[in-house]
Amino acid sequence: MEAKFAISEYHDVQEIYSKIDALLAQPIRSVKKDKMDEYLNHFDANCSKSKVMTTKAQQFIPGGVQHNLAFNHPFPLVFTKAEGAYLYDLDGNSYIDFLQAGGPTVLGSNPPLVKDKVKVLLDECGPVTGLFHEYEMKIAEFICTRFRGVDKFRMLGSGTEGVMAAIRVARLSTGNKKVIKLGGAYHGWSDQMVYGMRIPRTGRYEAHGIPKQCSKHTQEAYPNKIKAIEKLLKRNKFRGGTAAVIVEPVGPESGTRPIDLDYNRKIRELCDKHGALLIFDEVVTAFRIGVNGAQGYYDITPDLTVFGKVVAGGYPSAGGLGGLDKHMDYLTAGLGGTKKKAMVGGTLAANPLSSAAGYYTLMEIEKQNACVKAGQAGDRLTKGLQQLIEKYDLPYVAYNQGSICHLETAGTMFIDVNMAKPWTIPTALKEIKARKHMMEEMGAAYMAEGLVTLAGSRMYTSLADTDEVIDEALVRFENVFMNVEGV
Repeated sequence: MEAKFAISEYHDVQEIYSKIDALLAQPIRSVKKDKMDEYLNHFDANCSKSKVMTTKAQQFIPGGVQHNLAFNHPFPLVFTKAEGAYLYDLDGNSYIDFLQAGGPTVLGSNPPLVKDKVKVLLDECGPVTGLFHEYEMKIAEFICTRFRGVDKFRMLGSGTEGVMAAIRVARLSTGNKKVIKLGGAYHGWSDQMVYGMRIPRTGRYEAHGIPKQCSKHTQEAYPNKIKAIEKLLKRNKFRGGTAAVIVEPVGPESGTRPIDLDYNRKIRELCDKHGALLIFDEVVTAFRIGVNGAQGYYDITPDLTVFGKVVAGGYPSAGGLGGLDKHMDYLTAGLGGTKKKAMVGGTLAANPLSSAAGYYTLMEIEKQNACVKAGQAGDRLTKGLQQLIEKYDLPYVAYNQGSICHLETAGTMFIDVNMAKPWTIPTALKEIKARKHMMEEMGAAYMAEGLVTLAGSRMYTSLADTDEVIDEALVRFENVFMNVEGV
């Protein structure tokens, strides 16, 4: 079968970074104060039921929400219905959904075919048995026959768990200790990976409550700088060796920091040269960039592949680890296997509900060519945003990797923070705080216009995003842009 991918044309990486630099060189361009006040008043007037409920939730839930993505300025909204390209809140307001649950719903929310299959399964055996079910095999077979770097697949509960298992396997397989990641990349919230998150060179800045020893063997290299990885690999030969280099294949933070087209290949070559494994974190890109993943698009075979999000079709317990036979043998369950075992588990991992939902979702994604169609929607959205940015002479930057779309209005994660130069940190943190607040306000403005985004700066498109949906979204984005300071 011919591989088809969401990315129709690879972006000019250096052009994007040049535009980001120009954005950061200018003063913050927020929504005008009177219009922002109008947007904020909109929530009090039209989302009162949500405000009452989420205010009460603060008595029982830290911060009032259970999920980081659910916190929106000025207060979280309560969503009661998700269907296709739309969300509906407790007060009856409708929204175009570019959050898409954080990425897993490539078909759009709550697709009927998958829902009907899940209902049948629930009637037959319920969501979990703790024992083997046929859909464990079916989803594993689907993934293994499509991903070049996956001979075996072990389903887990989340992407974070998949990363933890990958690192454990890499250390067993190589006998080495060090793990290199790209600065700013997100690989879940396990102790060893809360390091250099969101913004490069921040090291343990966000590692609150985590002992230093937990990240003793974690290192970060500056994104898109191949010599930085090579330098660490050479140095590590005398300091315990490198077990693995782990990357988000489209770039840190789901491609927020894009990478050169040949960057992954160069990392592959360095890993082979220095005896380290290459781990592709495809939590976001698997079945979104293509049914063959980002590894298919870049024509790279990683040693291990981390799965999450869409692997369960938007249902819970979405995670897993795939890889080549010689590495995956360390995850053999029961009494089998010929090697020492990496201890992994999970009561609800590979439960019938998640396995079946994932299997039928992946089948439908392939059948409907959903990755390509969602990518076309992402292209249309990005091109439209670029035209609006030019129309209103704004310094904003829009770019995409297929159905993963980025709209940088503040450039918060591109502020240069160097923990090795502590005297520069106060100024950088002050700038980050101001730009983060601007991001929150932009997100609120979009929400008031009926657009749900991820932190006001990232959007996921889906099969459900028709041309009409995208064009209506662009009208709503224009309503915000025309009210920006200086327009």
